[in-house]
Amino acid sequence: MILTLPLLLTMMRVAAIPVVLALFYVDWPYARQMATVLYTLAGITDWLDGWLARRWNQESKFGAFLDPVADKLLVAVCLVMLLRDDPGGMLAVVVAVIIGREITISALREWMAELGQRTSVAVSRIGKWKTGFQMTAIGMMIWRIPVLGIPIYEIGYILLLVAAALTLWSMFVYLRAAWPVMADRRELPD
Repeated sequence: MILTLPLLLTMMRVAAIPVVLALFYVDWPYARQMATVLYTLAGITDWLDGWLARRWNQESKFGAFLDPVADKLLVAVCLVMLLRDDPGGMLAVVVAVIIGREITISALREWMAELGQRTSVAVSRIGKWKTGFQMTAIGMMIWRIPVLGIPIYEIGYILLLVAAALTLWSMFVYLRAAWPVMADRRELPD
């Protein structure tokens, strides 16, 4: 395995996860804002590493595996920590929907790949919109404190509700695309 810049950026995103997590626990002034900055940088590298890998023809199997894992881990850790801070019923439902969808679609993609049908459940435009709303919402909710009187956390919460709706919609789209394969009654090969 050759360590390329895109792969290094992905690995740095994975390394940022425990630091973001630790910043939820320390009692430092502006720890949450530092976590937000680190989270935002990780989100930027998510876009940048993929763009560079395609542009420089440096895509790798390991990078293709690690990139979505890094994203899902970062989102899951942040959502769980936000829920720990505000254990309300609606937020719990939203967190369960988002994490549950990620597990479901990851399993679906893996299963479809085993059947040679991976392209049937490729990333959709709705999935990209969902990711944009979700990443923005989580960042705003981590920041937590108002900026210039603007209620950042509350706006982030509303955006997270939108992300949850898009999450359900995108999951429906993926499951609908995979349904013909799932409904096939022929025996699977061993």
